[in-house]
Amino acid sequence: MSSANMTIFRAYAQKSNPASLPPSVLFSHSETCLTVFDAFPKSIFHFLVIPRVRPPFNVYQLANLRSLLKCEKNCAKELLIDLSREASNVKKMIESEMFKKYGFKWEIWMGFHAIPSMEHLHLHVLSADLCSPRMKLKKHYNSFHPKRGFFIHLSDVLSWFEADPSYYKTTSQLKKSEYEPLLKEDLSCWKCDRNLSNMPKLKSHLQEEFDKLFDQEKAKVERERKRSDDLAQTSSSQMSLNDDDSPQYELVRGSDEERGPHSEN
Repeated sequence: MSSANMTIFRAYAQKSNPASLPPSVLFSHSETCLTVFDAFPKSIFHFLVIPRVRPPFNVYQLANLRSLLKCEKNCAKELLIDLSREASNVKKMIESEMFKKYGFKWEIWMGFHAIPSMEHLHLHVLSADLCSPRMKLKKHYNSFHPKRGFFIHLSDVLSWFEADPSYYKTTSQLKKSEYEPLLKEDLSCWKCDRNLSNMPKLKSHLQEEFDKLFDQEKAKVERERKRSDDLAQTSSSQMSLNDDDSPQYELVRGSDEERGPHSEN
């Protein structure tokens, strides 16, 4: 990968007017951050939330999560909270699209790579499926496996700020020697922990897992629809019975003017 491509997020973050980015790149932006489509999505839905370069931070402090966590603690936490707010908006959008396209919603992950391949801090917001034609290599898959540890969930990072200072100091170092070996671990399904011998088998298995989820949710929707129809039919039948009973009572009372509101005439 060329150095220009490795720093493309930094170029986005330094733009005074993010709206000038093409719509194929930019999803949304605010005063403090911008959200872009991941050019090589590793899930059905995959976005990146990127902090814009603004005081008190410079481009070097925003190079990655490790460099950010070396900054003044409260400032670093505030920036992460801001990314979290934007990511929550993206999550709502994804859930809306899930309902439109699939008829149900599933889990969404938010997190950072411990040792990112691209310059400039970026928060991944992606659907919990890891089903994508772009998911080709073992290191790609293991980098997003939610239980491996290389993918660090945003909620975990935020919890470090509340931990003992010594724990924060140690954990925030994000040593390459501890994280890079995780990319070489054996392939296993993130959902059922089944071991797979190669990427084609893993990708096929992940698709089967998603198809199974789709069928389960489709059946659930169908059961709820049938239950709703049955309730509506029962209610309609009950109303018909009430209508049948009421006129018989009213008909023995005499003239039209004397009839109550349930008269069939």
